[in-house]
Amino acid sequence: MLIIKILIGLFGLGIVVFIHELGHFLAARLVKINVEAFSIGWGKPFLKKKIGSVEYRLGVFPIGGYCKMQGETDYNEAWNNMQNGVKPEEGSFLAASPGKRILVSFAGPFFNLIFAVILLSFIWGFGFEINTLPNKIVLYSEVTPDQTYPADEAGFKTGDRIIGINGRQVAYSHEIQEITILNPNEPLDMIVDRGGEILSVNVTPALDKSSGAGRIGIVFWVDPVIQSVRPESPAERAGLLPGDVVISANGEAISKSVDLMKVREQNPDSIVLEYERNGIQREAVFSGDDLAGELGIAWTTIQYRTPNLSIPSAVVKGFQEGIKTLVYSVKSLKLLFMGIDLTSAVSGPVRITYMIGETAAHGFGQGISSGLRSTAEFIALISIALCVMNLLPLPIIDGGMIVLFLIEWIRRKPAHPKAISVFQGCGMVIIFGLLVLAVFGDILFFVRQ
Repeated sequence: MLIIKILIGLFGLGIVVFIHELGHFLAARLVKINVEAFSIGWGKPFLKKKIGSVEYRLGVFPIGGYCKMQGETDYNEAWNNMQNGVKPEEGSFLAASPGKRILVSFAGPFFNLIFAVILLSFIWGFGFEINTLPNKIVLYSEVTPDQTYPADEAGFKTGDRIIGINGRQVAYSHEIQEITILNPNEPLDMIVDRGGEILSVNVTPALDKSSGAGRIGIVFWVDPVIQSVRPESPAERAGLLPGDVVISANGEAISKSVDLMKVREQNPDSIVLEYERNGIQREAVFSGDDLAGELGIAWTTIQYRTPNLSIPSAVVKGFQEGIKTLVYSVKSLKLLFMGIDLTSAVSGPVRITYMIGETAAHGFGQGISSGLRSTAEFIALISIALCVMNLLPLPIIDGGMIVLFLIEWIRRKPAHPKAISVFQGCGMVIIFGLLVLAVFGDILFFVRQ
């Protein structure tokens, strides 16, 4: 199964990189810059074919890729040869005007954004099922009574229903989570229904430094009705079935799923679960190794399907979702400077590959359509993240090159090869540092699994 996840992940990441490099390739051809090689994957090519003036390659390392244009390294060669300038050949990268080079550099990230919009348009066009929970909340401090959270300080109470946030109506848990997670340290005005009384409550999500997410210290009310039981789990061995209603645990009444969490937090040697099936009360006993991990119970959720949209409506929705994700991605960059755990927040190619495969495997476990949707959605997210990261004004990557060409455009003369060499050298140090951090974070991620 792990091999399948890795292969799916490599395929998904390969698509994203292919789209990025395709953007550079097509833009270069458009502005008459000669492309020497177009490769998917790094390292020595194990398969290559020359069509026209371009050699198409498949590298031995399937993560990454490149579009090699004529004259890209002329600046470095000039500096190594102690030259004060470059005399680019016709058709080379540096022979093109700064505006054309900016277009080529921008095309890669832009294609990633367009690709994500296309994927999201397909997802919303066909419609999809959402598994969620009601907007009724439970204070997490009920599970950890020795701690307080922003929700406690703001005056929330268990049983409140959050019906609006910053002027937006919300009816389900995933809508509330999306807003709170993406707005750490940002005040939120929430409208609350408390037994028919409508209140306005201001709360500021705390920054979870391990993930970079905003948390207010709530979970969502779930009636203790079992929706499914994981095969070969303690719950299955104890005889529990979908549809069973849990009544009590160790004599304590269970009115919501969180109540069972509270009982488990007491670390009992055994748990006697009383439940009802077809009007008959029964018992299930858990002890020893059964309590070492998850019991294997999935509680009943709310399921609804989004409507199938027409092609124009799907494109508009896909564009809106793509831009929203882009904005959130840019906004989240500031979290890197807010003391979060960078080994958790910065993912390398290994972890991204694994996460794509894991998302696909989980989705396909719920059906083919669910698997395709979840995989496409995650690939769209990665594609937008690649767009944002490549537009950062760092040397070597697209954003840094765009800055360099803008300066050349304004000055109306190219930079000195030494300046370019220093600029790119700094970029190598930064990129290498980020790569080391990402690989270290990937190793820790798998160790913790």
